[in-house]
Amino acid sequence: MIDPHLLTRLSEMVGKAHLITDASCLSEYGTDATRLSFMPDAVVFPRDSHEVSQILSLATRHQVPVIPRGAGSGMSGGALPVQGGLVMAMNRLDQILAIDPDNLIARVEPGVITARLQQAVEGLGLFYPPDPASLNISTIGGNVAECAGGLRAVKYGVTRDYVLGLKVVLPTGEILDTGVQTMKGVAGYDLTRLIIGSEGTLAVITAVTLRLIPKPEAKATMIAFFPQVSAAVQTVSDIVRNRIIPTILEFMDRLSINCVREELELPIPTDAGAMLLIEVDGDEALLRRQAETIKAVCLQGGALHFEAAANEEEAEQLWEARRNVSPSLFKLNPHKINEDVVVPRSRMAALVSFLEQMAQEYHLPIASFGHAGDGNIHVNIMLDKEDPEQLDHARIAVHRLFQKVIEFHGTLTGEHGIGITKAPYLEMEIPRPGLDLMVRIKKAFDPEGILNPGKIFS
Repeated sequence: MIDPHLLTRLSEMVGKAHLITDASCLSEYGTDATRLSFMPDAVVFPRDSHEVSQILSLATRHQVPVIPRGAGSGMSGGALPVQGGLVMAMNRLDQILAIDPDNLIARVEPGVITARLQQAVEGLGLFYPPDPASLNISTIGGNVAECAGGLRAVKYGVTRDYVLGLKVVLPTGEILDTGVQTMKGVAGYDLTRLIIGSEGTLAVITAVTLRLIPKPEAKATMIAFFPQVSAAVQTVSDIVRNRIIPTILEFMDRLSINCVREELELPIPTDAGAMLLIEVDGDEALLRRQAETIKAVCLQGGALHFEAAANEEEAEQLWEARRNVSPSLFKLNPHKINEDVVVPRSRMAALVSFLEQMAQEYHLPIASFGHAGDGNIHVNIMLDKEDPEQLDHARIAVHRLFQKVIEFHGTLTGEHGIGITKAPYLEMEIPRPGLDLMVRIKKAFDPEGILNPGKIFS
């Protein structure tokens, strides 16, 4: 419990309307996309860096846990108040501060919705490429804290590739500007990169300087169905071998395809075992040549059916089906464990084959889909958590999955982060000396350990 006198101080700092202590209103801020739930003691809504500084200084002095929170769309429990304490919701810091077309940068507050920023810059002929599936609800601050990836990562990279600088508040209250507003800068340690992906454990982000690029002239969207995963994965490599790097190269396995058949108003072959959703962008003349090459490569690779979207409406229909894959999987079972592993592209077919074997062994549906272009596969173990045997089998399957991923020289998480759900497995990938060094870095930033405790380190 937070001392009532501290709550009074917090109310004076931000205003009574911007502090929630009523238990009936707190539960919304104690959960996220994992569907796990932990009750905070209070929720505070600061308006600027100064208020964030005051709150963190007070919390450090009295050793009150503070949990920064964006939209709550995280998939690993990174914004959950696992030790109670004070949730710091960044909703009020939601302004696009500046868009500079001459220098190709934007400066935004952390509460800005990703899609809103994309729309704003595209209206000026510019482009912010990071494109997480949650872009219509997730915030820039949350994207930075998790180093979000998304559909366009195969060509354009992930969030960290577009962050030039940050304004942050340290747990002890100091306000710090990191990074640059230029395309180059190597002065001192790269604190910006250190904070990106730190899941709110090192500092609270209050502003972000982002790199922009010119908006591509046009794009073309295509879909191809294959009899088995190995053919689809080989086609991915063949496309790249033809010196084409698609903007997006998405993959679905048989189970995922079956779950979205109704949404895809296409003649899907009944024996389709895998699907590729492909998009290229750039100069229109170049796109036509690339689309023709991609079609030829897909057909040579054994595609059962290939189709190109004729217009933006048809393309959006295809993407809507892709965005609906995750929720559609609940047709299989009421709960799921969702892991976002990454393996080298050459290992994708072997990993999916391994998943199919585990599904048969444990009598659980295991659906996989994701970003074939960069080997980032979302593995969804569908189960009924009320069934103890299914829950036990699912936990064993997760451990075996991670073992296989490490064996394939992959990583446990490509974009969801560690949070609490992957913390018990982190030492499978990072040896103890590396974890000890991270703990010392955390201590340097946060000597009292008040900022987002219980995350990353098990």
